[in-house]
Amino acid sequence: MALTEAAAVALALAYLVLAIRQNAWCWAAAVGSSALYAVVLFEAQLYQMAVLQGFFIVMAGYGWWQWRGGQPAGESLPVTRLPAARHGMLLAAITILTALSATTLATSTEAALPWLDAAITWGSIAATWLTARKILENWYYWFVIDVASVGVYLERGLHATAVLFGVYVVLVIVGYRRWLATVAP
Repeated sequence: MALTEAAAVALALAYLVLAIRQNAWCWAAAVGSSALYAVVLFEAQLYQMAVLQGFFIVMAGYGWWQWRGGQPAGESLPVTRLPAARHGMLLAAITILTALSATTLATSTEAALPWLDAAITWGSIAATWLTARKILENWYYWFVIDVASVGVYLERGLHATAVLFGVYVVLVIVGYRRWLATVAP
């Protein structure tokens, strides 16, 4: 499993570096990383995060389309902001879905850390959608998710992944600053 995790880490790091640069190839790296992480996370009994990898693969297709083909010829998707009220609705949805999922995981499976598993999963779904739409505030969501993920992965013995998410915390700040400089009015 260590080799699979190492390959997943390398592709995940490539994804984030390319996303910071607003390079659409980030989505190809996301597919590879997600496919490998589905196996790694299932073995770690983080079932909802394992299933999340399928969503990431689908969203990689959506992100590729948005960043490459979803705009008029010759134009790229601009970085924009989401109104605060929409963030409030998004956070409420994450909270409700986390409670429902965590309760199900805790009562119906032997899932490790069901509340964190569910919260990270639903937060990641929201953050991925924001990233695919090039919404600046995606970086705020990723910061919180990545900090929480470090602890989860350490607890489950996924040390390389914990280090990756520690690096992500730093890269999220870099990504935010780079995208902020290009945000559309």
